[in-house]
Order: sequence, then C-alpha cells, then structure tokens
Amino acid sequence: MFPKNFMWGGATAANQMEGAYLEDGKGLSIQDILPRGVAGPRTEEPTPDNLKLIGIDFYHRYAEDIKLFAEMGFKVFRMSIAWARIFPNGDDAEPNEKGLAFYDKVFDECHKYGIEPLVTLSHYETPLNISKKYDGFRSRKTVDMYVKYAETVFKRYKGKVKYWLTFNEINTILSEPYISGGVWTDKKKLSLEDKLQAIHHELVASAMATKAAHEIDPENKVGCMVLALPVYPLTPDPADVLKAMEMNHNNLLFTDVQARGYYPSYTKRWLKEQNAKIVMEDGDEEILKNSVDFVSFSYYWSLCASADPSKLKEMYFSDAVPNPYLKATDWGWQIDPQGLRYILNEFYERYQKPLFIAENGLGAYDELVEDGNGGYTVNDDYRIDFLRQHLLQVEQAVEDGVDIMGYTSWGCIDLVSASTAELDKRYGYIYVDRNNKGEGTLERYRKKSFYWYKKVIETNGESLHE
Repeated sequence: MFPKNFMWGGATAANQMEGAYLEDGKGLSIQDILPRGVAGPRTEEPTPDNLKLIGIDFYHRYAEDIKLFAEMGFKVFRMSIAWARIFPNGDDAEPNEKGLAFYDKVFDECHKYGIEPLVTLSHYETPLNISKKYDGFRSRKTVDMYVKYAETVFKRYKGKVKYWLTFNEINTILSEPYISGGVWTDKKKLSLEDKLQAIHHELVASAMATKAAHEIDPENKVGCMVLALPVYPLTPDPADVLKAMEMNHNNLLFTDVQARGYYPSYTKRWLKEQNAKIVMEDGDEEILKNSVDFVSFSYYWSLCASADPSKLKEMYFSDAVPNPYLKATDWGWQIDPQGLRYILNEFYERYQKPLFIAENGLGAYDELVEDGNGGYTVNDDYRIDFLRQHLLQVEQAVEDGVDIMGYTSWGCIDLVSASTAELDKRYGYIYVDRNNKGEGTLERYRKKSFYWYKKVIETNGESLHE
C-alpha cells in the first residue's frame, strides 16, 4: 500500500520540451548544438534538424500542458530550469528578467491546480559559453557561476518551489562529460583524473547549493539525482561478484558523497590503482558535509558484470553484459521491474533518507489512431503493462519498509529523446503531433495510458491490482 501523502506525477526537462531556444533573451546551451543526442557529434552552431530547438513548444503551451497534468491528478511535476534562460552566458553579471518571469508563470500555473514543482537546477544543460570558455566543470570558476545561478532562483522562487534537485544523473559525467558536466574538451582526450576533478567540482557545487537553499528558505528540501544502475554478477563466480561490487561502487560514489557528506573509503584504493588524485581546496571537506535531504534517481534498466573482458559490450554508459533472463525495449534497454525494488532497498538501507523515483518509463513507437468518438488516441497497453509492473515493485519496496516520497514517470508528455534527439521514441501519457522530421501540428492527444495513470493516482495505487 502506498503512503497517503505519496507524490504522484511526471517528469520532463527544459531542453527536451521548451523550445524557444533563443526567445526572450535565452542564451545557447550545450544541447542546442547536439542535433543527434547524447552520443552524436556537436555542430558549430544550432542546425534546423535539431528537434530540441522547438521541442514540443512547452514555452508557449505550458498552461495547456499543466492543465492536462492536473486532469490526470498530478501531485508533483518534475521539470528543470534552463540555466541559459536565467544567465544566457553563464557568467553574466545580472540575470535575465524575462527568463525568471517565464518560470514564475509556470510555477503559478502549477499551484493553480495544487501541483508541487520539483525543479532540477541543471539537467544536461550547461550554458554553451561556460562550456567553451571555461571547459565546463573542469574549471573551479564554474562552481561559483552555478552557485550564483542557484542562489538567484532560490531567492526568486521562495514560497513557490520547495523541492529541488541539484544535478540530473550526476554520475553520467564519467562516460559523458560534455552533457553531464559541460566539459568542452573531447572525452577521448580526457584522463580519468580530468573527469574526477570535474566530478569533484560538481559535488562541491551541489553541496554549496544545498547549503544556500537551506539558508535562503528553511522549508526547502534538496535532493541529489543519479542514474540508478544496479549491477548483478553474471555468474556466482566470485570474480564476477567482485566485479559487480566494483561497478556498483562507481555509481554509489556519487550518492555516498551527497547523502553522507564525504568521500567513501573505497575511493582511496580506486584512486591509488588508477594513479589518480583529486585536488581539493581548503574547506572542501567541510563544504561536502552539507548533505541532501533526500535521494532521487532515474531507473530504466539493470546490468550484469563479468570479470571476463571478452564478454563485455558497451551498454548505456557502462561496459557490461546483457542479462540473459530479461527482455528489451525497441531501443535495446533491458526491462527489469524487480531491479527497481532492489535499488530502492539498497539506497534506503545505505542512507536511511527518503527516496524519490524521479524517472522511470518506456520509450516506444506509438501509433495515433481514431478513438471512435471523433478524436484520436494511442492504444499503448505495452506502456501500461511496463509501468504497472514497475509500480507494483515500488509498492513491494514500501512494504519492505523503504521510505519513498513519490514517483514521477519520465516523459509524462511526449518530448525529444535525450539519447537520440528523436521524437519517435515516445514516453508520454500525452501524444504530441510532431515527428522525427519536425513535421506536425504539435496538437496534444490523450493516450490510453493517460486514463490508466489518472485512475492509479485517484486510487493511490489500488487500481494496480485490478
């Protein structure tokens, strides 16, 4: 049984939905020159084939979309602020008032329906100028710019926003330093030590923002956010078990620092074996003690570890082995609902802090069809089954004694994929009429899952058992 105050909702990101990429004083972000998504090459400047430049036009349609979220019964809406909409170059002396005013309107619209905003400060969207001029978070100067930005929005939206996340999927910086840390230098030219230093700067920035949030408004609740990647040993071979432990350490490092306030002991051996070090400034250890109030994460898949290098393949931010017991989505992401229960228990046993599932969902090809009443819909039973199976495991974790604040499924409205920058990979309960060629009316249509999720929220999860 879900707690009575469970926060049901959905999750999005500014760069994947807002559009209006240069409107009202917004500057360029690192996403504006990534027309092929996370793994794709950068361009010299924004190109017309970058679907994120228009997104789904949330910038002009936010009232319509939030009204649809309210119709589903959302208690919380996870979104992000586009950093370059507030400080167009990142190092500007003063913030952009038109950017600040836009989010005032969005938050006011949320509160009109009793929806709490859950706001990510940096969701893969460093201002492009910071990336080019300072090499992103490789520079200590970026910490100060990030904290200035954070303090600006904490003060501006005091009383309107009380749930904050500092960085989206902060642990992905190990494999994708450009999108995760704004690091302009080609990742092939970066040493592990280079990436670790950028990681340290992000962790310091997160702790400083957490401290500022609590000082500016004691009602603020700040969470960290990581990509949860539970790793199972491929076999009972002790070598595989130890390999799984090492891979889990690489991810737990980020939550350990942000939730406990210090680097874990296993980091020392890892740094020694990698012949790497992290340069800390005076006071950094004290700063890191500003730990978060809750731990949030995205969950899409699990991995298997093998000590045999010949079995490894590149799988979603890691070198791992496909799990022979699991099926996969159309995009090859393995489906493991029980892994969600597993990681919820692991995080709670480790930190004893409330948890928030900030992303979980199914990207799939959807077909818009007539609904028999003169309108259109998508009969996405496959999505309903995916989400139901995962939510039943969340309920099991609640029964296990895990303190879970809420659940925001990813892409509650169709938006541009981060990994591939396409729109045909759809996650939402709401279909948006736009395709990979950028064609379409941008009209919104309720999918079958829209009404299913509405009932889940209305019954606080009871309908999952029907």
